[in-house]
Amino acid sequence: MDPAVAAELEKFSDNDTVPFRTASNHTQSTWARTFHSHPELYIQPQSLPEIEKAINLARRCRRRITTVGCGHSPSSITTTSSWLMNLDNYDKIIDVNKETGAVRMQSGIRLYALSDELDKIGLAMPNLGSINEQSIAGAISTGTHGSTLRHGTLSSSISSLKITLANGKTESCSREENVDLFRAALLSLGALGVVTEVTFHAVPAFTLAWKQVIDRDHSLFESWDKELWKQSEFVRVWWYPYTRRGVVWSAEKTEEPQRDPKRSFVKKFYEKWLAYQVYHNLLGASQYLPRILPWIEWFVFGMQFRFTNGLVSSAVQPSGKALLMDCMYSQFVNEWAIPLDKGPEALRRLSSWLNHLSPSDPDYLPHGIPFSADGLYVHAPVEVRVTDTSTLKDPRPFLDQTESRGPTLYLNATLYRPYNSDPPCRHRYYQGFEYLMKELGGRPHWAKNFETLGHEIEEMYGDDLVNWREIRDNLDPEGMFVGDWHRRTVMGDGPRLPLEEVEIMREDAKGGGVVVRGVVGKGHGTLSTKSSEESFDELRASEITVRGD
Repeated sequence: MDPAVAAELEKFSDNDTVPFRTASNHTQSTWARTFHSHPELYIQPQSLPEIEKAINLARRCRRRITTVGCGHSPSSITTTSSWLMNLDNYDKIIDVNKETGAVRMQSGIRLYALSDELDKIGLAMPNLGSINEQSIAGAISTGTHGSTLRHGTLSSSISSLKITLANGKTESCSREENVDLFRAALLSLGALGVVTEVTFHAVPAFTLAWKQVIDRDHSLFESWDKELWKQSEFVRVWWYPYTRRGVVWSAEKTEEPQRDPKRSFVKKFYEKWLAYQVYHNLLGASQYLPRILPWIEWFVFGMQFRFTNGLVSSAVQPSGKALLMDCMYSQFVNEWAIPLDKGPEALRRLSSWLNHLSPSDPDYLPHGIPFSADGLYVHAPVEVRVTDTSTLKDPRPFLDQTESRGPTLYLNATLYRPYNSDPPCRHRYYQGFEYLMKELGGRPHWAKNFETLGHEIEEMYGDDLVNWREIRDNLDPEGMFVGDWHRRTVMGDGPRLPLEEVEIMREDAKGGGVVVRGVVGKGHGTLSTKSSEESFDELRASEITVRGD
């Protein structure tokens, strides 16, 4: 620990009762090993007083604080060379009201642990995304969603929050009180403070009967506005551009006894060995010979789903198992939200571009993408999911990427990183994909690898982004929770803030990915000359009416 920081820590009168649990020499990596950073201190608090103390110390020592959970976002949003706070040890359920389903919890609890604890008392989360590794705070702070028209994002189930601000004080907000703070904190991107407590509404535990059907993508397009998304409570699709087929997964609640899907010998062989090892090595080979990717995708699709249309598989499983999927390898993910009715146009234009379709093809649409697809070979599939927040009671998060006047479609263009190496198609594929998404009125998923930046995002969010910035700036005028990712995406062209972290260097990491190094703005490495009370006075603009308990 920096001697100046240690000296400042000694001035705290509660050191015997409120520890500062920290380590140095920590390397933080995303799950996908796309980005790495070396924080000066790695902090793992176990109580609210410890969180408040760390923030007070950071303000005195002129440091930025970044909060991280499982690091599943493949972006650089949580990279820092300053102080990194991990809440894995701040993960308890505080209380449960079985009658109303209200569950109050510490914000570091992972979704899988929350699901396990809820299951013990006959409750469940009403909706899940494709994974359950995230912390509850991380999931709602980036707009995590599932795939269903009968539910909104995970934030839709949140009734109240507590958040510790840059002045070291913890504030309460909910759908009824401090509503503007609640709207900003529901999707905070980690830039307002540290979310410390969440009240979530669970539902009675349920079992899902699901089925999975393989068919031509043309059939998907024909049923799009009819039964495709309305056939069951949960529906998701994987679209394979080279085979021009789709996998439709649908699930409905049931009282049937549980059963796992039947698997042939080939299927078992695929899942236990081929799915990972052979596919991984084939993807590795495609790094040097990209033109084999269409063949690879055809072969792997056939081994997993057979080579002809019409295969149906089914199972009955608990919701917490049925809704999840295996992400398999390190990957880039570029996901956008567009109006649901734009889906067939989006996929047909993307297919026309990637497959060089001619006007004689029944699914041909002029793609209008001003980038050449010659020599461009990509990975499959594109994940297709839906949500609908338009019918839910306000307030909505300021930075909610979903449609407010109808259902939302999410398109996720995944690119694997075999053996942690970047695919050569990434830049041009994502360049064309993002161009198309913007043409169709899309907004990027905050946790993913999008390249669209500041001014275009301002146009997408308008006054909502202006309001979010105003609240954020009042809560954290010195930028204790702001990093270079925030500046590029949501902070605009204003002056750098005193504690804002600026990226100064990127370098290739030995095991793959990029090491990011940053420096905190004005005053980095020096202590504040003001007392804590004077610092509080400076931050009085961040005071809010209703206090936390």
